[in-house]
Amino acid sequence: MTEQDSTQRIAQIEHAMNLPEFWQDPKAAQEMIKELQSLRDAEEGKEQYDRCNAVLSIVAGAGGADAEDFARMLVEMYMRYADNHAYTVTRIHENENDHGGYRNITLLVEGKNVYGNLKHEAGVHRLVRISPFNANDKRQTSFVLVEVSPEFKDAAQGALPEDELEISFAKSGGAGGQNVNKRETAVRIVHIPTNISVHVSSERSQHQNKERGLALLAGKVYAFQEEQRKREMQGLTVDRTMKIEWGNQIRSYVQHPYKMVKDHRTGYEVNNVDAVLGGDIDDFIEAMKTNPTATQQ
Repeated sequence: MTEQDSTQRIAQIEHAMNLPEFWQDPKAAQEMIKELQSLRDAEEGKEQYDRCNAVLSIVAGAGGADAEDFARMLVEMYMRYADNHAYTVTRIHENENDHGGYRNITLLVEGKNVYGNLKHEAGVHRLVRISPFNANDKRQTSFVLVEVSPEFKDAAQGALPEDELEISFAKSGGAGGQNVNKRETAVRIVHIPTNISVHVSSERSQHQNKERGLALLAGKVYAFQEEQRKREMQGLTVDRTMKIEWGNQIRSYVQHPYKMVKDHRTGYEVNNVDAVLGGDIDDFIEAMKTNPTATQQ
Protein backbone atom coordinates (compact mmCIF):
# COMPACT_ATOMS: atom_id res chain seq x y z
CA MET A 1 0.00 0.00 0.00
CA THR A 2 1.42 3.40 -0.99
CA GLU A 3 1.63 6.32 1.45
CA GLN A 4 -1.23 8.01 -0.43
CA ASP A 5 -3.35 4.85 -0.15
CA SER A 6 -2.62 4.64 3.58
CA THR A 7 -3.62 8.27 4.09
CA GLN A 8 -6.87 7.76 2.20
CA ARG A 9 -7.69 4.60 4.14
CA ILE A 10 -7.02 6.36 7.46
CA ALA A 11 -9.39 9.15 6.41
CA GLN A 12 -12.07 6.59 5.46
CA ILE A 13 -11.86 4.82 8.81
CA GLU A 14 -11.86 8.08 10.77
CA HIS A 15 -14.96 9.18 8.85
CA ALA A 16 -16.67 5.83 9.58
CA MET A 17 -15.86 6.13 13.28
CA ASN A 18 -17.78 9.40 13.44
CA LEU A 19 -20.96 7.84 12.05
CA PRO A 20 -23.67 6.89 14.59
CA GLU A 21 -23.97 3.35 13.19
CA PHE A 22 -20.24 2.60 13.60
CA TRP A 23 -20.70 0.53 16.79
CA GLN A 24 -23.74 -1.41 15.56
CA ASP A 25 -21.34 -4.22 14.63
CA PRO A 26 -18.82 -4.22 17.54
CA LYS A 27 -16.60 -6.91 16.03
CA ALA A 28 -16.25 -5.09 12.72
CA ALA A 29 -15.70 -1.82 14.57
CA GLN A 30 -12.83 -3.31 16.60
CA GLU A 31 -11.24 -4.69 13.44
CA MET A 32 -11.36 -1.25 11.83
CA ILE A 33 -9.84 0.32 14.94
CA LYS A 34 -6.98 -2.19 14.86
CA GLU A 35 -6.47 -1.48 11.16
CA LEU A 36 -6.40 2.25 11.86
CA GLN A 37 -3.78 1.85 14.56
CA SER A 38 -1.67 -0.35 12.30
CA LEU A 39 -1.84 2.21 9.48
CA ARG A 40 -0.94 5.05 11.83
CA ASP A 41 2.01 3.07 13.20
CA ALA A 42 3.23 2.38 9.67
CA GLU A 43 2.91 6.05 8.66
CA GLU A 44 4.31 7.67 11.76
CA GLY A 45 6.77 4.96 12.76
CA LYS A 46 6.32 3.07 16.02
CA GLU A 47 7.89 4.79 19.02
CA GLN A 48 11.51 3.78 19.37
CA TYR A 49 11.16 2.41 22.89
CA ASP A 50 7.59 1.06 22.88
CA ARG A 51 8.85 -2.52 23.26
CA CYS A 52 10.94 -1.60 26.31
CA ASN A 53 10.21 -2.24 29.95
CA ALA A 54 8.62 0.70 31.77
CA VAL A 55 9.50 2.64 34.90
CA LEU A 56 6.52 4.00 36.85
CA SER A 57 6.98 6.79 39.40
CA ILE A 58 3.84 7.32 41.50
CA VAL A 59 3.76 10.51 43.58
CA ALA A 60 1.04 11.59 46.04
CA GLY A 61 -0.24 15.14 45.51
CA ALA A 62 -3.04 17.19 47.03
CA GLY A 63 -5.14 15.27 49.54
CA GLY A 64 -2.80 14.39 52.42
CA ALA A 65 -3.26 10.87 53.81
CA ASP A 66 -5.99 10.20 51.24
CA ALA A 67 -3.62 10.99 48.37
CA GLU A 68 -0.96 8.70 49.84
CA ASP A 69 -3.57 5.95 50.20
CA PHE A 70 -4.69 6.59 46.62
CA ALA A 71 -1.05 6.12 45.56
CA ARG A 72 -1.18 2.70 47.26
CA MET A 73 -4.40 1.90 45.36
CA LEU A 74 -2.75 2.80 42.05
CA VAL A 75 0.29 0.68 42.88
CA GLU A 76 -2.02 -2.28 43.47
CA MET A 77 -3.93 -1.50 40.25
CA TYR A 78 -0.76 -1.54 38.15
CA MET A 79 0.57 -4.66 39.88
CA ARG A 80 -2.68 -6.50 39.11
CA TYR A 81 -2.60 -5.20 35.55
CA ALA A 82 0.97 -6.48 35.28
CA ASP A 83 -0.05 -9.87 36.67
CA ASN A 84 -2.89 -10.10 34.13
CA HIS A 85 -0.35 -9.60 31.32
CA ALA A 86 2.40 -11.82 32.77
CA TYR A 87 4.61 -8.79 33.44
CA THR A 88 6.95 -8.71 36.42
CA VAL A 89 7.19 -5.79 38.87
CA THR A 90 10.23 -4.75 40.93
CA ARG A 91 10.27 -1.95 43.49
CA ILE A 92 13.18 0.42 42.87
CA HIS A 93 12.43 2.91 45.64
CA GLU A 94 9.55 3.55 48.02
CA ASN A 95 8.65 6.15 50.63
CA GLU A 96 5.82 4.66 52.68
CA ASN A 97 3.77 6.43 55.36
CA ASP A 98 2.52 5.03 58.68
CA HIS A 99 -0.81 3.92 57.17
CA GLY A 100 0.56 1.75 54.35
CA GLY A 101 0.19 4.52 51.76
CA TYR A 102 2.97 5.96 49.63
CA ARG A 103 4.34 9.46 49.47
CA ASN A 104 6.17 8.23 46.38
CA ILE A 105 7.24 4.92 44.89
CA THR A 106 9.10 3.83 41.76
CA LEU A 107 8.37 0.52 40.03
CA LEU A 108 10.08 -1.31 37.18
CA VAL A 109 7.57 -3.23 35.05
CA GLU A 110 9.15 -5.82 32.73
CA GLY A 111 7.54 -7.57 29.77
CA LYS A 112 6.67 -7.27 26.10
CA ASN A 113 5.58 -3.80 24.90
CA VAL A 114 5.22 -2.57 28.48
CA TYR A 115 6.25 1.02 27.80
CA GLY A 116 4.13 1.17 24.65
CA ASN A 117 1.10 0.33 26.80
CA LEU A 118 1.75 2.05 30.10
CA LYS A 119 3.00 5.35 28.67
CA HIS A 120 -0.68 6.23 28.19
CA GLU A 121 -1.13 6.17 32.00
CA ALA A 122 1.17 9.13 32.54
CA GLY A 123 -0.50 12.13 34.15
CA VAL A 124 -2.49 13.22 37.20
CA HIS A 125 -5.12 10.75 38.48
CA ARG A 126 -8.01 11.94 40.69
CA LEU A 127 -9.98 9.99 43.32
CA VAL A 128 -13.32 11.04 44.86
CA ARG A 129 -14.60 8.97 47.80
CA ILE A 130 -15.75 8.98 51.42
CA SER A 131 -12.47 9.35 53.28
CA PRO A 132 -11.54 6.46 55.60
CA PHE A 133 -9.34 8.98 57.44
CA ASN A 134 -12.20 11.37 58.24
CA ALA A 135 -14.21 10.68 61.40
CA ASN A 136 -17.20 12.57 59.95
CA ASP A 137 -17.36 10.41 56.80
CA LYS A 138 -16.85 13.41 54.55
CA ARG A 139 -16.18 13.15 50.84
CA GLN A 140 -12.53 13.72 49.93
CA THR A 141 -10.85 14.43 46.60
CA SER A 142 -7.21 13.46 46.24
CA PHE A 143 -4.63 13.46 43.46
CA VAL A 144 -1.66 11.33 42.43
CA LEU A 145 0.86 11.84 39.63
CA VAL A 146 1.92 8.85 37.52
CA GLU A 147 5.11 9.29 35.51
CA VAL A 148 6.05 6.61 32.95
CA SER A 149 9.35 6.26 31.12
CA PRO A 150 11.15 3.52 29.14
CA GLU A 151 13.79 1.54 30.98
CA PHE A 152 17.23 2.38 29.67
CA LYS A 153 19.57 -0.52 30.42
CA ASP A 154 22.64 1.54 31.33
CA ALA A 155 23.80 5.10 31.88
CA ALA A 156 25.31 5.30 28.39
CA GLN A 157 21.90 4.90 26.74
CA GLY A 158 20.53 8.41 26.36
CA ALA A 159 23.45 9.71 28.44
CA LEU A 160 23.01 13.17 29.96
CA PRO A 161 25.82 15.77 30.25
CA GLU A 162 27.44 15.70 33.69
CA ASP A 163 27.17 19.47 34.11
CA GLU A 164 23.37 19.12 33.89
CA LEU A 165 23.22 16.74 36.86
CA GLU A 166 23.04 17.24 40.61
CA ILE A 167 23.86 14.06 42.55
CA SER A 168 23.43 13.47 46.27
CA PHE A 169 23.59 10.42 48.53
CA ALA A 170 21.70 9.32 51.64
CA LYS A 171 21.37 6.28 53.90
CA SER A 172 19.09 3.58 52.56
CA GLY A 173 16.17 2.62 54.81
CA GLY A 174 16.44 -0.54 56.87
CA ALA A 175 14.34 -2.78 59.09
CA GLY A 176 16.06 -1.63 62.28
CA GLY A 177 18.68 -3.18 64.55
CA GLN A 178 21.55 -4.88 62.78
CA ASN A 179 19.80 -4.59 59.41
CA VAL A 180 19.97 -0.79 59.21
CA ASN A 181 22.17 0.32 56.33
CA LYS A 182 24.57 2.81 57.95
CA ARG A 183 26.35 3.68 54.66
CA GLU A 184 25.08 6.30 52.24
CA THR A 185 24.13 3.98 49.37
CA ALA A 186 20.84 5.58 48.26
CA VAL A 187 21.20 8.11 45.46
CA ARG A 188 19.13 11.06 44.26
CA ILE A 189 19.91 12.59 40.88
CA VAL A 190 18.34 15.76 39.48
CA HIS A 191 18.41 16.84 35.84
CA ILE A 192 18.84 20.58 36.37
CA PRO A 193 17.36 21.91 33.07
CA THR A 194 14.03 20.07 33.56
CA ASN A 195 14.11 19.53 37.36
CA ILE A 196 13.33 15.85 36.72
CA SER A 197 14.70 13.65 39.49
CA VAL A 198 15.12 10.00 40.45
CA HIS A 199 15.75 8.31 43.79
CA VAL A 200 17.23 4.79 43.83
CA SER A 201 17.84 2.66 46.92
CA SER A 202 17.26 -0.89 45.64
CA GLU A 203 20.86 -1.83 44.87
CA ARG A 204 23.49 -2.94 47.39
CA SER A 205 26.16 -0.34 46.67
CA GLN A 206 26.33 3.38 46.08
CA HIS A 207 27.92 2.82 42.67
CA GLN A 208 25.15 0.43 41.56
CA ASN A 209 22.44 2.82 42.70
CA LYS A 210 24.15 5.71 40.91
CA GLU A 211 24.46 3.77 37.64
CA ARG A 212 20.85 2.67 37.79
CA GLY A 213 19.76 6.17 38.71
CA LEU A 214 21.54 7.68 35.71
CA ALA A 215 19.84 5.19 33.39
CA LEU A 216 16.42 5.82 34.95
CA LEU A 217 16.88 9.58 34.73
CA ALA A 218 17.83 9.37 31.05
CA GLY A 219 14.61 7.43 30.41
CA LYS A 220 12.51 10.00 32.27
CA VAL A 221 14.08 12.89 30.37
CA TYR A 222 13.44 11.04 27.10
CA ALA A 223 9.76 10.53 27.99
CA PHE A 224 9.43 14.21 28.91
CA GLN A 225 11.04 15.35 25.64
CA GLU A 226 8.78 13.04 23.62
CA GLU A 227 5.68 14.41 25.31
CA GLN A 228 6.96 17.93 24.78
CA ARG A 229 7.51 17.24 21.07
CA LYS A 230 4.02 15.80 20.59
CA ARG A 231 2.30 18.64 22.42
CA GLU A 232 4.27 21.30 20.57
CA MET A 233 3.03 19.79 17.30
CA GLN A 234 -0.49 20.47 18.62
CA GLY A 235 0.36 23.99 19.74
CA LEU A 236 0.42 22.95 23.42
CA THR A 237 3.11 23.03 26.07
CA VAL A 238 4.45 20.70 28.77
CA ASP A 239 4.65 22.26 32.21
CA ARG A 240 7.14 20.55 34.56
CA THR A 241 5.88 22.76 37.40
CA MET A 242 2.30 21.49 37.00
CA LYS A 243 0.76 20.90 40.41
CA ILE A 244 -0.71 17.51 41.34
CA GLU A 245 -4.16 18.88 42.00
CA TRP A 246 -7.55 19.90 40.57
CA GLY A 247 -7.63 20.95 36.93
CA ASN A 248 -4.70 18.82 35.80
CA GLN A 249 -6.21 15.32 36.00
CA ILE A 250 -6.23 12.94 33.03
CA ARG A 251 -8.57 10.45 34.72
CA SER A 252 -11.10 10.50 37.57
CA TYR A 253 -12.08 7.57 39.78
CA VAL A 254 -15.36 8.42 41.51
CA GLN A 255 -16.64 6.16 44.31
CA HIS A 256 -19.12 8.63 45.84
CA PRO A 257 -21.82 9.94 45.33
CA TYR A 258 -21.91 7.70 42.22
CA LYS A 259 -19.50 5.20 40.67
CA MET A 260 -17.57 6.07 37.52
CA VAL A 261 -14.09 6.08 36.05
CA LYS A 262 -13.64 8.60 33.25
CA ASP A 263 -10.62 9.43 31.13
CA HIS A 264 -10.77 13.15 30.39
CA ARG A 265 -8.54 12.87 27.31
CA THR A 266 -10.66 10.43 25.31
CA GLY A 267 -14.00 10.70 27.10
CA TYR A 268 -14.04 6.93 27.66
CA GLU A 269 -15.80 5.98 30.90
CA VAL A 270 -17.09 2.94 32.81
CA ASN A 271 -19.14 2.44 35.98
CA ASN A 272 -17.24 -0.50 37.47
CA VAL A 273 -14.69 1.37 39.58
CA ASP A 274 -13.67 -1.76 41.51
CA ALA A 275 -12.77 -3.61 38.31
CA VAL A 276 -10.61 -0.75 37.09
CA LEU A 277 -8.81 -0.42 40.41
CA GLY A 278 -8.44 -4.19 40.25
CA GLY A 279 -6.23 -3.82 37.18
CA ASP A 280 -8.79 -3.79 34.35
CA ILE A 281 -7.40 -0.76 32.50
CA ASP A 282 -6.92 -2.26 29.04
CA ASP A 283 -9.89 -0.44 27.51
CA PHE A 284 -8.58 2.92 28.73
CA ILE A 285 -5.18 2.18 27.20
CA GLU A 286 -6.73 1.07 23.90
CA ALA A 287 -8.88 4.21 23.80
CA MET A 288 -5.69 6.29 24.00
CA LYS A 289 -3.96 4.20 21.35
CA THR A 290 -6.80 4.86 18.92
CA ASN A 291 -6.76 8.58 19.78
CA PRO A 292 -3.02 9.38 19.63
CA THR A 293 -3.59 13.13 19.60
CA ALA A 294 -5.83 13.05 22.71
CA THR A 295 -4.35 15.19 25.50
CA GLN A 296 -5.45 16.79 28.72
CA GLN A 297 -6.10 20.42 27.84
